[in-house]
Amino acid sequence: MPTILELTQIKRLVDVPELIREIESGFVLYSGGHVTVPPVGFLHFDDPPGDVHIKYGFISGDEHYVLKMASAFYDNPSSGLPPSDGLLLVFSQKTGALELILLDECWLTDMRTAAAGAVAAKHLAPTGVDRIGIVGTGVQARMQLEMLREVVDCGACWVWGRNPTKVREMIADLRARDTIQSWGLDIRSAPSLDELVSESSLIVTATSTRAPLIRSEHVKPGTHITAMGSDDHGKQELEADLLGKADVVVADSRAQCVDHGECSPAVRDGYLAEEAIVEMGEVIQDPMLGRTSDDQITIADLTGVAVQDIQIAKMVARGHAALARGAV
Repeated sequence: MPTILELTQIKRLVDVPELIREIESGFVLYSGGHVTVPPVGFLHFDDPPGDVHIKYGFISGDEHYVLKMASAFYDNPSSGLPPSDGLLLVFSQKTGALELILLDECWLTDMRTAAAGAVAAKHLAPTGVDRIGIVGTGVQARMQLEMLREVVDCGACWVWGRNPTKVREMIADLRARDTIQSWGLDIRSAPSLDELVSESSLIVTATSTRAPLIRSEHVKPGTHITAMGSDDHGKQELEADLLGKADVVVADSRAQCVDHGECSPAVRDGYLAEEAIVEMGEVIQDPMLGRTSDDQITIADLTGVAVQDIQIAKMVARGHAALARGAV
């Protein structure tokens, strides 16, 4: 029978610095052709509105293969329910046996997504980040900022969201967290979205918008943008011409991002050539493919690749096995 791990057990098995390294390694393996990742499965619901993403795959020669389901039902908070849920299934590559059921409630998806944002900032942000700009007020926006603590030295952050009440709640929540207090980060509400864009050298967008929020005219030289929200068809956070203006455009998966990421409308409308897109794993392997000057505009289009789910599931599996052996 497979072992079932619940969220409280899972959280004890994930180490943030190690996770960032594992996600880095996963991107390199993916771009090197060592990962089998079929196209993402999508389910869409209208009443009430919701999305389900199904991602799965394996790394050649590994012990396991992984299937992940994660959902977002946007009206849940009005009923006092969490907006997201999910699980990961960990199977043996040798026998096909289901070994672990990870009832993570979408936490592992959120963590591996935030870690990917940290990887992008580590390899693409300018040398001196004077201000971080966070666009969005949900769980991922919070986690992105916390994870940046591992890779960015910065003292100021602006937050923008459509709902000022949610912005205030998010800032109060973040200020109360030990990770932010130990960082010493000064977090404030942005005067406006346009000012956030023009005054921040590292911007993270983590929204579900279907109408672009970031206008290219406000992005200054030297800015890095990590766009997290376009993980499904029709979602778009950046104006398409901004990707044409950028000096470097990096995708977690070139194929996925052209299909349904920020790269999709930019390629479709002729602002960006598909062959100009570099994958994150390629940049990690060869930094000269990424930012080579603090005057460049760089963009990371992160749609979420199954190799991230594989890597974080493997971390949990290793930690659980170590506990079972009494090695931890």
